[in-house]
Amino acid sequence: MRIIAGAAKGKKLFSPEDERVRPTSDRAREGLFSSLESAFGSLDELYFLDLFAGSGAVGVEALSRGADIVHAVEDEVSELTSSNFALVGNASGKYKVFKNRADRFLQSDFAIRYDIIFMDPPYDLSNEEITQLLTIIKDRNLLQPRGIITIERRSKSAAFAWPEGMECEKVRSYGQGSMFYGGYSASVLP
Repeated sequence: MRIIAGAAKGKKLFSPEDERVRPTSDRAREGLFSSLESAFGSLDELYFLDLFAGSGAVGVEALSRGADIVHAVEDEVSELTSSNFALVGNASGKYKVFKNRADRFLQSDFAIRYDIIFMDPPYDLSNEEITQLLTIIKDRNLLQPRGIITIERRSKSAAFAWPEGMECEKVRSYGQGSMFYGGYSASVLP
């Protein structure tokens, strides 16, 4: 795994030895950031949340590409996550790695309002739990009005439900994984 673009382009990331951690493939990361940069123009000055960060590859990529703040949340392998973020420590943005469960972090005072929220939960996390996390994000107003939430799930998984006031805008598949892009419904935006 390598950083694909930005200030730290080409740097090799530390890979997890733990089989429970399933890093987002380079191809999927490239597709993700292509979609995000198409939507926002660039990641400059954006706030990015990498929930279920694992190795931190997605958050590190966001930082390398100019995100102003990157928060990475992982409850099991934060040492590996921190090591990968240290590779881009000289980037212009700031980062913080939180060793915490996703739901607890979202309900904490550390969670702020983000432009982009990326969630890569374990594939065995239930659809109900995904919907609960989305509901916390919505209820706590953690997503900017025109922000984007991207959720990586197994391609053959049953669809999860977005809470009222949020909707899925598109789905992109990359091999065994699919990215679900969504946010606030147009009807609830000012």
